[in-house]
Amino acid sequence: MTLVVAGASLAGLRAVESARRHGYRGRIVLIGAEEHPPYDRPPLSKSFLAPHTPARVVPFRSAAELREDLGVDLLLGTPATGLDTGARTVRVGERTIRYDALVIATGATPRRLRGADRLAGVHTLRTAEDALAVRAALDRGARTVVIGAGFIGSEVASAARARGLPVTIVEALDLPLTRSIGPQAGTVCADLHRAAGTGLRLSTAVEGLESAGGAVTGVRLATGEVLPADLVVAGIGVTPATGWLEGSGVTLHERDRGVVCDATLATGAPGVYAAGDVAHVANPLFGGELMRLEHWTGAAEQGAAAARHALDPAAARPLAPVPYFWSDWYGHRIQFVGTPHADEVLVAVPAEAGFTALYRRGDRITGALTVDRPREIMKYRRLIAAAAPWPDAVAFAATTRAAA
Repeated sequence: MTLVVAGASLAGLRAVESARRHGYRGRIVLIGAEEHPPYDRPPLSKSFLAPHTPARVVPFRSAAELREDLGVDLLLGTPATGLDTGARTVRVGERTIRYDALVIATGATPRRLRGADRLAGVHTLRTAEDALAVRAALDRGARTVVIGAGFIGSEVASAARARGLPVTIVEALDLPLTRSIGPQAGTVCADLHRAAGTGLRLSTAVEGLESAGGAVTGVRLATGEVLPADLVVAGIGVTPATGWLEGSGVTLHERDRGVVCDATLATGAPGVYAAGDVAHVANPLFGGELMRLEHWTGAAEQGAAAARHALDPAAARPLAPVPYFWSDWYGHRIQFVGTPHADEVLVAVPAEAGFTALYRRGDRITGALTVDRPREIMKYRRLIAAAAPWPDAVAFAATTRAAA
């Protein structure tokens, strides 16, 4: 029997480890687009960009450990290029690999700015190479413009300000992260940027890039303003890496072409499961809502479960996780649990006391966001997991506010 894992990501690594931990002794093939063994991505925009920290990316396990300790056939630097679910084969360049069970964990690719590929100094931030280039520019004292006020872009801005460098964030929406966490929390995030000295251009579109000698020199806004820049980081979202699945019979989401899965991570194609950033997974805790989570905990949990289920479908059980993610800006810890899709968002603790926002759907709590209140977030996670009534969450928030 052969287990193929397409995607040498965190989800892919956890799939391999889970298979071995649960007693699978057959062949495992791990396919990765990058030359590196799986490594941790979240630190690339967090601790890795901090000044005076080691400028190297360390893999979870070396290639030798994967081969010798876990018995993995490694195909790195060679992305999957096609899938035949009838023949149960994955194409990798000119090679064809047959599988009995397949885990799709190919992640996502960042959206790029038009014309950016031709200019030095313009980057996305997804890979180790991206992070090394951004870190080097910051260490040189680059004037920085970040396009997109999402979490990764905001973490880049935080790293620039930690060095005392000028940085401006350009965001097309009227508030940072308003689609992800709502306007109340978005206002608090905007205030964090301003308090740290980061420039904000909200409700502003980018018209183009200025350059000289093949290197970026500025960002031209729709207002006519040109922001000087030696470093431009595009944090404008990602697209699931599923081009290789087109025409395979695996169902892809109509909006972003991510892989559509049921709550067990099954795609509907025999023996094929998906995990991580690439997967839209039905979550029974939230009424079967399809969730595509770009978070570390989701990738780790789904990768491990996908391998178990692929190897023993009869034992597959639905996953009903409470999503969790965190971000550090300017010395502040931002944490979110649950889903932001809500009927009501209540500011339960004001910003001057650290900030907590609660998200209600129907008569229960379905989400919570906190700033600088790390001891409370897991309590909210437990309330969401238990489908706790809304008044219970509001009452708990009142006790934390009183204690502040």
